[in-house]
Amino acid sequence: MKPPVPTITPRAVRQWQVEGKVFSFLDIREIHEVTVSRLTEFHLPMASCLRRQEEIPRTHPVVLYCRTGERSAATVSALITKHGFDNLHSLEGGMTAWCAVFSPEEEVG
Repeated sequence: MKPPVPTITPRAVRQWQVEGKVFSFLDIREIHEVTVSRLTEFHLPMASCLRRQEEIPRTHPVVLYCRTGERSAATVSALITKHGFDNLHSLEGGMTAWCAVFSPEEEVG
C-alpha cells in the first residue's frame, strides 16, 4: 500500500506566506493553462517532472499544483516513490481551490 500523498490547503499555504516561511510553488500544468493564470514562474509540465527532478529543490518545502489537485497528487507520489523526495506537498484542490478562496474573479487555466 502506498503512503498517503502529503497535501496542503490553500489557506495553510497563505499562512506560510504570512509567516515568511521559505517554500516554492511548482506549477505542473500544461503551457496553455499557465498562460491563463499562475502563482509562480517555476513551471515544469507534469510529463517533465520525473526526468527533470534535479530542478526541484530539496532544501525547503515545494508545493506542486495543477488545475484540481489530481495531477499534482500523482506527481508528488511518483517523485516520493521514485526519487525519494520528502519535502513535497500537493495543493488540495489545485488552482481551482486557490482561486475560489483568494481570487474568485480570476480565470483558472
